[in-house]
Amino acid sequence: MTSGERRPPVIPTRRFVRVAYRGAVVPRQRGAFECVRLTPGIRIILGMTWVMLAALGGAAAAQDSVEPWPPVATFSVLGFDPATGEVGVAVQSRVFSVGNGVIWGEAGVGVTATQAVVDVSYGPRAIELLAAGLTPAEVVERILEEDPDPRPDDWPEAGRQFSVMDAKGNVATHTGPEASDWAGHRIGRHVSAQGNILAGQAVVEDMVTAFESTDGHLSFRLLAALEAGQAAGGDRRGMQSAAMLIVGEDMGVWLHNDVVLRLQVDDHESPIAELRRLVEIAGRQRERFRSR
Repeated sequence: MTSGERRPPVIPTRRFVRVAYRGAVVPRQRGAFECVRLTPGIRIILGMTWVMLAALGGAAAAQDSVEPWPPVATFSVLGFDPATGEVGVAVQSRVFSVGNGVIWGEAGVGVTATQAVVDVSYGPRAIELLAAGLTPAEVVERILEEDPDPRPDDWPEAGRQFSVMDAKGNVATHTGPEASDWAGHRIGRHVSAQGNILAGQAVVEDMVTAFESTDGHLSFRLLAALEAGQAAGGDRRGMQSAAMLIVGEDMGVWLHNDVVLRLQVDDHESPIAELRRLVEIAGRQRERFRSR
């Protein structure tokens, strides 16, 4: 380097290995500070490193600031038809694809809906306990006892809501004290209606009344309950998805089919109306198979 050339800046650093990059060579000297001359190449590397670290730090901060999951604000209905032995569940919510995780069922065992500050594991666990011979009330008690409440600050067990019905129409429902207002349930004869973030108590009351006063196949009675709940105000946030599941041993179409009906409207401006369209199609299909 001549006297007229500008020397690269120098920073102190501690190294325990030999560094060599584009003319900058640092001998290994344990416990001593060394001077590393910042050539243009090293400056580029350091700059890129700082950018990467800043990006990682920003991503971590963004992750920490993510809001907790919104509750599965929902109204659902569980029902049993003693004339056919079919048991079913239907649901509507202002969330995408509410049927994915909320409603569960097994022929000869029962159905369940798990919602609000939802723990999806409640669904299959309820079916498992019913199959083991527990009553719906015992299932509700056992599941609440088993809940480890892993996120009490933002997703507490006290906010859960779920309903369990066995294959004979016996039902038990739980609404946690921290489920979002209005939250509650009503149990009738072979029916339970429950919901949270609702317009009011009339939603579940009208659902039960509609189910009990509607004739026809179980699918139309469950549908009438959803329609009545929506007419009473439904989910205060609006509508987006709906679903229905009905089970019965060998009661589905075709051979060895325990699923009478499994329908999902995942994203629609009028999900209950769309669900009715599908239920009516399924009804016509069912009649064609019966006539054979």
